[in-house]
Order: sequence, then structure tokens, then C-alpha cells
Amino acid sequence: MPMTKTKEIEKINNFLVNNEKIEFNSKNYEKIEFIYGIAIKEIKHKLEILKEEYKMFYDYDLIDHISERIKSKESISKKMTKKGIDFTYSKMIENINDIAGVRVICPLKKDIYTIRKLITNLPGIKILKEKDYITNPKKSGYSSYHMILEVPVTLSKNSVYVKVEVQIRTMAMDFWASLEHKMKYKNNKDVSKNVSKELVQCAKIVNKLDNKMLLLNSWKNKIRINHIFRKNLIYDLFYEF
Repeated sequence: MPMTKTKEIEKINNFLVNNEKIEFNSKNYEKIEFIYGIAIKEIKHKLEILKEEYKMFYDYDLIDHISERIKSKESISKKMTKKGIDFTYSKMIENINDIAGVRVICPLKKDIYTIRKLITNLPGIKILKEKDYITNPKKSGYSSYHMILEVPVTLSKNSVYVKVEVQIRTMAMDFWASLEHKMKYKNNKDVSKNVSKELVQCAKIVNKLDNKMLLLNSWKNKIRINHIFRKNLIYDLFYEF
């Protein structure tokens, strides 16, 4: 029987004093990070298996690579302050959905939706929220598919559901997003309107590139199918005589 949100928070808070204030340098915070880290390992392991399965059984590189991260203490603090969230562990767990993050990078745009479907079919994984920034990109030009999952983590004395954000994007989208993030957020400076406009234009070029690569892949598959068809036709004609 699935746990409710209240139960999930209570379960995690078994390691803590209920509604205790966050102390980022405490042992309690280390325990929280540890649990989120296990959740990342769980979902990443399942994704790695899917990657290997598609390579072995279908000779197809569905996933190029997978990366992960635990959100920094500074980023969590900044986000909670911006949202006006009380600085308690329970409120952090309840409201900050991207403490654990996994990024799945794939070759083609169509692969994104294949991966999304595979994730929804994973046993034990619950989907809390989805945002399609590919069909509806952000004003900045950002494109990616976001999923907030609840991943079951089994410990020695109990099991808990832990939230993990999964981002799925193409290699081209990831290239744009990485540069945009460094320019806008890592420098802690507001970029000019001209730079923002250029970034949007670059995002449009990236989208065209993704669409072009999808078309080329389609042509390649048609050529391959036609080649197999011709080989089979020659084989059939030969054996007719």
C-alpha cells in the first residue's frame, strides 16, 4: 500500500527531531544527504540497465550518458529563502523537490519520450510531477523534460520514498543549458538583454539541429530497411529458381 506524503516525511524524520531547524553542518544533515544519495544510486542503476539493454538487444544507443548531483547547501538555503519556506528539515523535504538530481542525456529528441515512458513503467517508482519544456520551452530558450519521482530506498530498519528530479535532454540541449547556466548563474551577475536575446536565438538553432538530426536518423533507418528488403527479395528470387 503506497505511503502518503505525510508518512514519507515522518519516515525520514525518524532520523531527526520533528520540525527541527536545519543545521547544514550537522550529523542530521549528513544523514539526509546520505538518504538522497541512495535514491540517486537506485534510479541511476535502473537507467544504466535500460541503457545496456537497448545496446545489447536493439543495437541502439538510447542513452549517451547519465550524471547526478546533490543540491548544494547554498542553493537549498537560497531557494528556501526565496520561497519563504521555514528552515526545518520537514519543510525542506516537503517543498524542495530537486535536492537529488539525475540528468539523462540522449542522442535524439524522440529518445527523450522513449526514456520518459520507460521510467514511468519502472516497478516501485512513483511519478509526482512532469514538465515538458521541449514542447513548451521556457522564455529563456531552455528545453528539457523534467520528472519528479519518488524512489523507494530500503534501509536496515525501514523503507522510505525519496524525491528525485530527473531531467532528460538531448546532447545539443545539454550543451546549450550548460553554457547558459554558467553565464547566468555561476557568475552571479545579470546578463544583458542582448546576451539573453542571443541565447534564445542559439536555443532556436539547437532545436533546428535536433530536428535535423532526427530527420537524418529517419532517412538512415529507411535506407537500412530498404537494404534489408532488397537482400530478402534477391534471396527469395534466387530460391524460386
